[in-house]
Parts: sequence; C-alpha cells; structure tokens
Amino acid sequence: MRTTNFALLLLMSSLSGPLLAQTTAEQIRQAALTFLGDFANKQTSMGYTVSFEPESIDNRLALAECGRPLSVEFSGDPWKSTSPSLLIACDGNRPWRMFVTASVSIHGSALIATRPLTRGERITPDLVTHQSVEINASRRGTITETGQAVGMEVRRSINAGSLITPDMLSAPDAIERGDHVIITARTGGFSVRSRGKALASAGIGEQVLVENLSSSRTVKANVVAPGRVEIPM
Repeated sequence: MRTTNFALLLLMSSLSGPLLAQTTAEQIRQAALTFLGDFANKQTSMGYTVSFEPESIDNRLALAECGRPLSVEFSGDPWKSTSPSLLIACDGNRPWRMFVTASVSIHGSALIATRPLTRGERITPDLVTHQSVEINASRRGTITETGQAVGMEVRRSINAGSLITPDMLSAPDAIERGDHVIITARTGGFSVRSRGKALASAGIGEQVLVENLSSSRTVKANVVAPGRVEIPM
C-alpha cells in the first residue's frame, strides 16, 4: 500500500509539468522537523524529554508548489506509539496531502513497583517510586502521580521494578457484602435516613442491593461513599 501511494504521488508530481514550481522532499522534511521541534519544546516545558526524527523522503518526490505554509499534524497519538504518522498537507490552490512516519521518543517520570505486588493488595506510598521511562513505548499508558495509585487495588501480580499501568489497578469496593450502611432516601429537598445491610460488594457509583434493617425490605441503592448508599425517590 505504501509503495502504491508513493507511485501515485510521483505520478501526480510528473503531471504538474516541468515548468511549474514544485514542493520538494526537503521542504516537506523541514515542515515535519519544525512541527516535531515545536511539539518537543512544548513537552520539555512540562518536564519531558523528547527526541524525534522523521522518516527519509525520496528526493525524487516533487508535488505541486504550495502558496502557503504546509500544515502538519499527528494522525496517530504520539503518547501511545513511538512511530506516529504525520499528515502533511497543502491547502493552496493545488491541494495535496501525504503521510510521513516519524520516530518519536518521550521520556518522563512514571510509577514502578518497589517490590513484587500481589493481586488484591492495596497500594501505599512505599510500594511505588518514580523512574524515568519511555512513556510512549507503553500502549497501555502510565501513571505519573503517586496519588493516582495510592488506595487502588492491584488487579494482577506485578513484578518489582515493573512499570505500573492504569489497567493493572482498580478502585476498591467502597462497600463489602455484609457491611452495615446508612441508607438515604431523597425526594425534593427532603431526605430520610435509615440503617441497612449490604447484600453484595460494590464500588462508588455502582448499584447494590441493601436490606433495610427497620422494614426488612430489600432495595436497590447507589453507592455514594464508603458505608453510604442513596435511593432516589
């Protein structure tokens, strides 16, 4: 597919005629370098280190001259790939566009495990530390702040020194099966509270069945905080 696209670009350039001004491969490369340089400078100001290099462009490539600066943007997410694509386009009277792959490396601080972590373990500050890693080499993302991980529950075993990604952690249940909870029933500006018992485990924002200890009725309620559920009326 890449060979076919390049052949079409060469054909388009040949049809422009030898007497017409052209956009050269070097001009396209410089536009890509300028765009990547601006991206790198922005990330550097935020504490990241970025290195980059666009792929080589065949010097035989010559497209229609663009009467305005070439536009460049990422067509792939540079935070999730070390080889994102760039869309380079001319929006002039004789428009064209092409894709160029770039090599982009983004290094920054992210959390790793200080010791082996087991499934179900709660994260505490001493279990994680910061280390400089190639952030965009992980398609699953990274965690950059300790506070984002503390209190979370480990979903599967993590080796010491391993990068901790968001999918490795989950929010713990705010209510466990059998817990005594406060049930709040709201209607308009009024609310009524009663005591109940959770019949299942659930996290904040989830629904759970609870037994009202006063009436022995079973109701479905929303978990709003640890030990607290709410019934909209």
